[in-house]
Amino acid sequence: MPSSTRLHVVTRTIHCVRHGQGLHNISYANHDLQDPPLTPFGEQQCRDIAATFPFHDQIELVVTSPLRRTIRTALLGFAPEVTQGVQVLALPLLQEASTLPCDTGSELGIIKEEFKDSAVDFSLVQEGWHLKQDASLLTSAALLNRADAVRRWLQSRPEKNIVVVSHGCFLHFLTDDWNNTINVQGTGWANTEFRSYELCDGPDNTLLLETSESKLRRGLSLCVQTAEEQQLLRRKTLKTWLGWGIVSG
Repeated sequence: MPSSTRLHVVTRTIHCVRHGQGLHNISYANHDLQDPPLTPFGEQQCRDIAATFPFHDQIELVVTSPLRRTIRTALLGFAPEVTQGVQVLALPLLQEASTLPCDTGSELGIIKEEFKDSAVDFSLVQEGWHLKQDASLLTSAALLNRADAVRRWLQSRPEKNIVVVSHGCFLHFLTDDWNNTINVQGTGWANTEFRSYELCDGPDNTLLLETSESKLRRGLSLCVQTAEEQQLLRRKTLKTWLGWGIVSG
């Protein structure tokens, strides 16, 4: 284990999930749709999670980005938890990184009305949460800071086993895993893919380290990437994403 992780203490298990297939995932033209829903196939992908996710009986909290596709993924994919009364909490910090209409959420009143009969708790969502008018919040540095804020928020929670439902681009910031990020999709995460992490608290930062079980599940080597390798890949990805307009600077 690299020396940078030896001082970190494992405190929680976090299962990160990308939403199911959204309407914007099937056509670039649909990127102009604001807050698009899941496709029927995306909803089936979520039902498949409900049937196959191996840790349902351990989950104490489900946290989701407040966009339609992530909320539906949380409710359908983790229906066993919802049935058992596990809280489903909407967290704006988990919204997607870009300013595209498809990555922009709906007004609070609209989304609350749409999910009024669901188990979703919107108490952390404020009016105007979805507006992305401040370009300084969409720089690479700001997104890395937002990801750090999410990790620290997770660290503050009393639950020890948490599901986080978010988006393909932002999940790279959250996990600081930058493998397979330079592609036409702008993410190395498949729809409804889940990966499991140990949340580790240290003297200077909070990290998500993928578990050996999760790496083996997706056919990866158990070798740990060095901090230098990780930083190099991050810089390469963010430089490319800046050129593509995914991040603003």
